[in-house]
Amino acid sequence: MKIYRLLTEDDTSAFCHKVSLALSKGWELYGDPTYAFDHANGVMRCGQAVTKEIDTPYDPEMKLGEQ
Repeated sequence: MKIYRLLTEDDTSAFCHKVSLALSKGWELYGDPTYAFDHANGVMRCGQAVTKEIDTPYDPEMKLGEQ
């Protein structure tokens, strides 16, 4: 089964590290990254969807980042 996550972070190196960590754990990029201005906090934010094939059935209680 395939699971999905949307990784988000301020536009800093932390975002790149978050995506790199997910890729190192077997997640794959899904679609194009996003980039938008967060008016509430006055910063640019990045987003990247990732997917991963897993052997266990989906459970809404699962912690996706630990898969």
